[in-house]
Amino acid sequence: MAKTIYVLNGPNMNLLGTRQPELYGRATLKDVEKLCGRTAKQHGFELAFHFSNHEGALVDWIQEAGAKKAAGIVINGAGFTTTSIAIHDAIIAVRPVPVIEVHVTNIFAREAFRHHSVIAPVAKATMAGFGIEGYALAITALAGMSGTKGKR
Repeated sequence: MAKTIYVLNGPNMNLLGTRQPELYGRATLKDVEKLCGRTAKQHGFELAFHFSNHEGALVDWIQEAGAKKAAGIVINGAGFTTTSIAIHDAIIAVRPVPVIEVHVTNIFAREAFRHHSVIAPVAKATMAGFGIEGYALAITALAGMSGTKGKR
């Protein structure tokens, strides 16, 4: 049975493609899901793709990924990146499930308040500024960590 990769998206990611397209691009969250699905399949993973504007839902999915011993979690905390101790603590609680933080834009080239992430210190890695391709890179990285990279 294939292991699952959880891809979690926080507040306002449902507006991807229409919200500030000059900054975030024109790809939609549905486009991200399709990209993640293709990439996961290439590495022999199942995909659990979720979005919520609610912090507790993201915490629930992190805990679910831990309980199901997921191959990994890719998380775009969006607006919760700088504030959510609950997400930070949930990630710690599900170790050793590896977590990669993803941001469509380069958060370090933006406003100063975006430069600090409470998720980064408990994640294996952070991808920022690669556009939606960062999600595919994160899934590929998880495949490498699990030893399934390139296997089908």
